[in-house]
Amino acid sequence: MPYTRVDITENAEKKLKELKLKHGNVIFHLSGGCCDGSSPMLLPKEDFYLDESDIYMGEIGGVKFYMNEAQFEYWKHTHLTIDITEGRGSSFSLEIPEGYRFVVKSRLLTKEEEHHFNK
Repeated sequence: MPYTRVDITENAEKKLKELKLKHGNVIFHLSGGCCDGSSPMLLPKEDFYLDESDIYMGEIGGVKFYMNEAQFEYWKHTHLTIDITEGRGSSFSLEIPEGYRFVVKSRLLTKEEEHHFNK
């Protein structure tokens, strides 16, 4: 059974495809910083600098998902599912001008998942 730390809902993946067509190469990043705080931000890949403090969480909808290591300390025991909802957020994410925003839904990792990720 493949274990993942992050997944995406069908509706969110549909919107993600539209945004990829419009904006090209993009990445997801969850920083926990200003604006929407722990909302995932979809950003142009070329416009965002990743460094050693960013942790690769996996790929969803053909897009790499990263999280800042300080934020990871809060989320390391959870599985994240990226969804979409109507309404404008207050971040720089590419979907904001479209009238919707990506959101995180989380659950605790199962014992099997926890064991897998802590090998």
